[in-house]
Amino acid sequence: MEEKVAPRPLGAPTRNAFGEALRELGGMNENLVVVDGDVGNSTRTEYFGEEYPERFFNVGIAESNLVGVASGLAAAGKDVVAASFACFLMGNAYEQIRMSVTFPQLGVKLVGSHSGISIGEDGPSQMAIEDIALATSFPGMTVVVPADAPSTRAATLSLFNVDGPVYLRTGRSKAPLVYSENDNFTIGRANQLRPGNDVTIIACGLMVVAALDAAEQLDREGIAARVIDMHTIKPIDVAAIERAATETGAIVTAEEHLLDGGLGAAVARVVTRSRPVPMEFVGLPDRYAESGAPQALLEKYGLTPDNIVQAVQRVLARKGQQNGR
Repeated sequence: MEEKVAPRPLGAPTRNAFGEALRELGGMNENLVVVDGDVGNSTRTEYFGEEYPERFFNVGIAESNLVGVASGLAAAGKDVVAASFACFLMGNAYEQIRMSVTFPQLGVKLVGSHSGISIGEDGPSQMAIEDIALATSFPGMTVVVPADAPSTRAATLSLFNVDGPVYLRTGRSKAPLVYSENDNFTIGRANQLRPGNDVTIIACGLMVVAALDAAEQLDREGIAARVIDMHTIKPIDVAAIERAATETGAIVTAEEHLLDGGLGAAVARVVTRSRPVPMEFVGLPDRYAESGAPQALLEKYGLTPDNIVQAVQRVLARKGQQNGR
């Protein structure tokens, strides 16, 4: 029987880490204002609102108006964070983000909570599985998908170090810990979490811990898998991808998002342009999910360490065929 990897300690949900860091940021920056779409108790912007009510604006369940208010405040010189559920923010307000934020390149920091299928019983109407593709489609938009609470805190505190608009993706469920509070985290620079020369697993968000667990399983099979947390999808760390392709000769990507337009597509664009190697992709198939327990959904839709292990085995078989030519 296959020995399973011991579960990692659970940390806070990334939405909670965002809310706590936002409150901290409010004490450091008196010019910071926060706009929310009447879901502050879910996005956790309520932590900021309780501490700084005069700088907190609830515009109601009206995401397009939310973005319009946020862009107006930014144009008036304020540092602005605007938050709602990821599916509502990117879906309902896409045109307003396009014309009011990214076209004028205003520094509004957009935060989408309740991303992916791991929100579970809330169901598919509230599962953002297209949001990375939508966010990266905007010219000049930085897109960040942290893996756990410490990295989300670091990303939040760094939001205003980035010029122009940013989209930060957070989740509802408790996230297994990958980082400590003292680990390095820089927006735009990937983190190698595990060395390896046989294959590289590049993951983001909740799938980073799955990649690490898969690498431990592979290690028992004599396969040394490098693991990279590609927390910034745009601008993507081209150097880290090129180095991985050159040094390991095979890449697997893993994401809690549709395969179309997500992390895998962004990595593949770099690989095909500069260092073609065999690739496999772990992500959501071309369909919507359903309501259910989070872990059951991750298993049904192929977002587990075992799915990553299987993808690694496939890509190594192709790598071997190429090397045998």
